[in-house]
Formats: sequence, C-alpha cells, structure tokens
Amino acid sequence: MSICSVSDWPYFERFRKRYLPWCNERKEVIDEIIEYLENNEFACSSDFKFEQKVAWHYGPQRLAKAAVECMCYAGRVVVHHKKGARRYYGLAEKLIPKEYLTMENPNKTDEEYFKWVVLRRINGVGILWNRPSDAWLGIDGLKSKQRSKAFETLCNEGEITEIIVDGIDHFLYMATKNLELLETVKNSRIDTACIRILAPLDNLLWDRRLINELFNFEYKWEVYTPATQRKYGYYVLPMLCNDKFIGRVEMETDKKNSKLIVKEIWFEDENYSSLYRDNIVSGINSFKEYNLTDNLEIRCSI
Repeated sequence: MSICSVSDWPYFERFRKRYLPWCNERKEVIDEIIEYLENNEFACSSDFKFEQKVAWHYGPQRLAKAAVECMCYAGRVVVHHKKGARRYYGLAEKLIPKEYLTMENPNKTDEEYFKWVVLRRINGVGILWNRPSDAWLGIDGLKSKQRSKAFETLCNEGEITEIIVDGIDHFLYMATKNLELLETVKNSRIDTACIRILAPLDNLLWDRRLINELFNFEYKWEVYTPATQRKYGYYVLPMLCNDKFIGRVEMETDKKNSKLIVKEIWFEDENYSSLYRDNIVSGINSFKEYNLTDNLEIRCSI
C-alpha cells in the first residue's frame, strides 16, 4: 500500500500488529481469502462475495474490500499490482523474500522505534524541525515528548545535525551523512530547463508550514475542501522552478482523446508568466508524457 524498500518490512511489525485483531475476529473470511490466494497468484476484493457492510476507517465498506485491505495492513497480503485505481493482492509469503519476512523487528523498544522513524521522516523530507507537523502523521504513539527525546538521542549519537537557516527562528535538522550533499548544493547553481510539477503529497510538501517559512509559499490541497470554500481548485499542483515555487496549475486528463488539459495557472508573482514561460511549457510537455497522453490543450494564458 506504500512505496518503501522491502528491506524495511521488519521495522513495520508494530504497525501490522495493530490490524491482526480485526483479522482474527473474521477468521473464516480471512481463511477463505488465503485459501483462494494459495491457488491463485492474485485477487481483488470483487473476487469475493462478502457483501455485508462493515465499519471501516474511511466509511462503511463491503466486507470483502475491508478484509483484503486489513490483510494488507496486517501483512498477510501485499499489493501485487494495480489496474487503474483497483488493487490486486497476493500472499505476502509468496512475494516478500523470506529473509525479510521472518526477520525479527530490529527495534525492541518504543524509544528505538521512535528514533528510527523520526530519522526516516527527516530523510524523507531532507530537513525537518522538532515541531508539530503533518510529517509525523501515522506514527502511532509519537507525542511531542517522545519526538523530542528521539531528536535529542539522534543528536547525541551524531545521526542528525542542527541546521540554522537565516530568517527562521527554530533549528532545522538533517541527517549528518547528508552534510556533504548540502555543501555540494550550496556551491552549485540550480538551473533547470523545465518546472517541476509536484504531487499534493510529495515528500517536500509534508510540512507545509516549513515550506511556507522556507519558500514563502502557502499550499493547501483543496480536494477535501467544499467547492464554495476553495481558493483555487479541486486538484491544484505546485510548480517548482529551480529554487522557487512560482505558482500552481490545475489540469485534468481527457482519456477518450488522450489529452492533457491545462485548465488554469496561478502565479505567485505577475512577472513569473513571462520570466518562466519556456520553463512552464517544457514542464507541462514533460508532464503530458508522464501522464501517458498524446495531446495537449492549454485553456489559459501562460
């Protein structure tokens, strides 16, 4: 259900254990799904006729859908492949190498786990601060006290280093092993021919308050905001050019005509339209190819 190295499998044991009780309560259903997957390479929820509605974390779902998702969270199955938005699952024991599947969790205590996962999140973003942040979402049991303890231990062990940024009152932290990379970047000129169009949940955007502090760019993914309260649009993506967020773009895909449609662009500065026009056109064309579309329609001015 996520993109991470298979070698990290043992570290997420405590996450998987949270979902085992749900599976155990529905043992007959789970056993039937497992039996099916023992004889078939993969399956999706529609392959099973468990139609009963059950409570699930994002609303009532068919028992079959909730069951295969919970089995995935619990580590009984993993995503084999996707077809559109539909996930197909296979048995974890068939797809995860045995050395990782049977390896003991290296983190024996909560403190070890928090230290590991805090360092992981810092590396995921590049730099982070020891403040409340969406970057810490999903870490069960991590409160401010535990987070601060993890930062302290990582500093004392030399795993992370304090970084001072002009204009920001709080210390930032990065993995010590990345200091050489930081020096390389500081002494290099960033000059790319095209903009980068970022996904709403890109690692760089995990801590939007930090992004606002660093880049003076305020971003909110408004997909869950009522239409009447949206400032921009339903699915608006940030545009990064070199070391500046220059604006945001709203696009949609016309699958029937294999066309990427650029509906609107909002610039952070009115001068950016002319200053970065070539970068934007190049970036949108690159996105068109990434999006597996053949044609491009721009409905706004650039």
